[in-house]
Amino acid sequence: MNSSIFLTLGLLALMFGAGLSSASWGFKLGREALKGITQPDTRPTNNLASDQSNSNRREELVFLKEDKIIINVKSTIINGGVVDKKTALEGSQEKQGKAKSNQATQPQQTFPIVSSDGGVVLEVEKVRRWGNSLVLDVNLKNQGDRAVRFLYSFLNITDEQGRVLSASTEDLPGELPPNGRRYYGIITIPITLLDNAKELSLELTDYPAQKLDLKMSKIKID
Repeated sequence: MNSSIFLTLGLLALMFGAGLSSASWGFKLGREALKGITQPDTRPTNNLASDQSNSNRREELVFLKEDKIIINVKSTIINGGVVDKKTALEGSQEKQGKAKSNQATQPQQTFPIVSSDGGVVLEVEKVRRWGNSLVLDVNLKNQGDRAVRFLYSFLNITDEQGRVLSASTEDLPGELPPNGRRYYGIITIPITLLDNAKELSLELTDYPAQKLDLKMSKIKID
């Protein structure tokens, strides 16, 4: 019984001694590993001084103008970059001037466009787009001494290339009395038939005599 107690106490002493030596050895290794490592300096005065020194070294940020950027790009593209900036700028201004002069010199359509024959007057007041159709607002009046009849299937509309265009009419009278009153209506042409046409010509005659010749040309629709 006494030998068992002594054996147990001996083992405990050995375990305690081994643990103590292991802890001492681990502490020593950790201390050696952390040599040369210091805590960063977070004092406000040092940070302020550092920020001021960095700000002194910063370069000023400069924004380039759009015109200069465009000129630089053009000078890089044209002739491998061998272009004078002044020449490129003058060329750009010249193009803009030509575009404005072309717009200024382009003739403007004046309404109404009027055609008359035998006391009968046909006017085109406006050309407009309505949905998928081109619409001509027109009116007719008879200042003669007799009534005039119209069959609007005789209405002939062509573009500047001579192509005949199909059109329909609304609200125009089949018989125009000689009272000088204006009768309003519309002429409708499907947009799909125009095929990039720029001008229209219009011709209308009476029925059945076909003595009247109401003609219009160069009606601009662009």
